[in-house]
Amino acid sequence: MTLSTPSVSAEIADLPIRVAALYRFAALSDLEPMRADVLAICREHGIVGTLLLAREGINGTIAGLPDRLDTVLGAICARIGLTDLELKFSGAPTMPFRRLKVKIKREIVTMGVPDIDPTLSAGTYVAPGDWNALIADPDTIVIDTRNDYEVRLGTFANAVDPVTTSFGEFPAWVEAHRDELEGRKIAMFCTGGIRCEKATAYVRGAGFDDVFHLKGGILQYLEDVPAENSLWQGECFVFDERVSVGHGLKPGSVMLCHACRHSVTEADRASPLYQEGVCCPQCAETQDPADRARFAERQKQIELAQSRGKAPHLGPRLAE
Repeated sequence: MTLSTPSVSAEIADLPIRVAALYRFAALSDLEPMRADVLAICREHGIVGTLLLAREGINGTIAGLPDRLDTVLGAICARIGLTDLELKFSGAPTMPFRRLKVKIKREIVTMGVPDIDPTLSAGTYVAPGDWNALIADPDTIVIDTRNDYEVRLGTFANAVDPVTTSFGEFPAWVEAHRDELEGRKIAMFCTGGIRCEKATAYVRGAGFDDVFHLKGGILQYLEDVPAENSLWQGECFVFDERVSVGHGLKPGSVMLCHACRHSVTEADRASPLYQEGVCCPQCAETQDPADRARFAERQKQIELAQSRGKAPHLGPRLAE
């Protein structure tokens, strides 16, 4: 099978590693043999990252050499019976993952609400080039469907932050804010498109009609819309070792706290509450003393390993 893949910018093409964020809502069955076959396909071509399979579809982020990644994406589609995937490419100077994981889940993005089918009821896609006009309309309410630790790094100007710690909290937020949503155009966005596709299906099922979402998510917007025309503010959290990206999908300036798994900005690292590998301003004052001692010992071992030319892997936080 030949998979039609989106073109990549020169900046991405110049980087040695290609990263593919992918998803597709589709009815899948016989998941265990499918998982084994997808795992074998990726291993054969040296692909790393995480893929989730569920009866509602496929979701994940994987990385590898560009030609091998293209081959694997086509082979995965052929194996699971899809003609295409929602794909977003970016690049990295080194492998952003150390391992390969292919898991079977109840949902490919966990909302916890049964009988939602985005293939039948998702909102209207809005291309990145048309997004600014929609969210600048005073009749539009713009909602960031991501979690609080992601929103903290950046979001669109004037977007509403539901302050959720997991996607499963989003339906309750919608029900609690019905009065604010009534009679408005509702525009939602997320990192790569999957969460807001499911969120729009939920919101439409809750009785709202004018529901829109950003096609390709923030990542597509940051690639397509020039910085001088952008309404995006800050950096975009990503679920691999790059931690964040900016306009043009260039790796950002953010690190990860290996104690609480939240993002750490330059300002956070300047705080007296920050200790590398031990704590950050988000967790320092609530951290259990036993955990702090354990993290301090772990950091000591990491630094010893680095001095010998090898360090253990501390993977990125996964999306919820």
